[in-house]
Amino acid sequence: MEVKVLSSKLVKPAYNGGAAPATEYIPLSIFDKVTYQMQMAIIYAFAAPAPSTAAIEKGLGAVLAQYRAFAGQIGVNPDDGVPSFILNDRGVRVVEASVDADMVDMAPAKPTPELLKLHPDLEGELEEVVLLQLTRFRCGSLAIGFTSNHVVADGHATSNFLVAWGRATRGLPMGLPPVHHHKDLFKPRSSPRVEHDHRSREYYKPSPTAALGHHVDGADNIVIHKAHFTKDFIAGIRANASEGRGRPFSRFEIILAHLWRTMTRARGLSQEETSTIRLSVDGRHRLGKPAEYFGNMVLWAFPCATVGDLLNRPLKHAAQVIHDEVARVDGAYFQSFVDFATSGAAKKEGLARSALCKDVLCPDVEVDSWLTFPFYELDFGTGSPSYFMPSYFPTEGMLFLAPSYIGDGSVDAFVPVFEHNLQAFKECCYSVE
Repeated sequence: MEVKVLSSKLVKPAYNGGAAPATEYIPLSIFDKVTYQMQMAIIYAFAAPAPSTAAIEKGLGAVLAQYRAFAGQIGVNPDDGVPSFILNDRGVRVVEASVDADMVDMAPAKPTPELLKLHPDLEGELEEVVLLQLTRFRCGSLAIGFTSNHVVADGHATSNFLVAWGRATRGLPMGLPPVHHHKDLFKPRSSPRVEHDHRSREYYKPSPTAALGHHVDGADNIVIHKAHFTKDFIAGIRANASEGRGRPFSRFEIILAHLWRTMTRARGLSQEETSTIRLSVDGRHRLGKPAEYFGNMVLWAFPCATVGDLLNRPLKHAAQVIHDEVARVDGAYFQSFVDFATSGAAKKEGLARSALCKDVLCPDVEVDSWLTFPFYELDFGTGSPSYFMPSYFPTEGMLFLAPSYIGDGSVDAFVPVFEHNLQAFKECCYSVE
């Protein structure tokens, strides 16, 4: 796919009838500091007639006046040296590009290296928090490559922004404004109580002899498989695994349990090995914070099982392990983390955040679930996107779950696997016990 870059510029917040506010510094929260330091990258596709660039940029300027963090930068507050989001209205980098071909013939249906051409260049140090590329195809279709710095916002906050952007473009109210972090928001209890082992979950003790890099032999042989689970398939395995249980497993629990077992089988692991999932748990309602909180408020659950148990026991076992572990990451767990993270113990003990980007996770698994995020509600005035998916992120074992563009309750799973394990994964992906 040959992509021709036409222009690159900054789109700044557009303040309606008033001067720009003064520069503001928002201190990074304890949750921002333990999250992944990476660019979140997603791809949207809009069929012809696609929205105009002028309309998209006008809406972007309007929404950035409300979501200033996405138009700012990351740095330090010069008054106290505290790492902060700088609300300085630098703007969002917007690249315009074109492809002299029809989208249906060129854009891949699943993440491949080709998708990186639909994003701005992400190499080197990035000065902007958000970078966009608007790529127009000969047929009139439009691909939007969206990337944002994960330290600034998690998936929940980013999806709020995207919906508000579409509403601003259509001239509609954007909804409640974002709520930013402030230094007194996540306070320890008057008598701090660290009731959970955060030293080996959100943090870890780096080995002085550990290699600085994270490249693993074989990491270049990773392909991303797209598995489509129909509504009927999901209902079938969910009913089977939930039989005799007072409340059925959730759609997320059952799909993740099925994929965990499928990946374990495809990898050919020994029965004695242990596999752990890392999955995000949103703390907004657990800590009683508003849904409009803009930033990161995620910790992780770590379901764990032996390969033998995963493969020899029924699907219900894996789903129950996931359910129980997520239930443990409740409001009390989040408050325990607040007490630990604000105590200074992590810095004193030389602990590092465990949320690190790797090439290979085997025998473990990580999952980003976008099943409840309203990503398909991004509408610039010409209708919902024809499809939406994560960009190319080839980490073996990193699963992305997204609602299918069909909109019937089916789910697409984007699964990076070693090429030599792909056939085995396909053969057991749709098997039903």
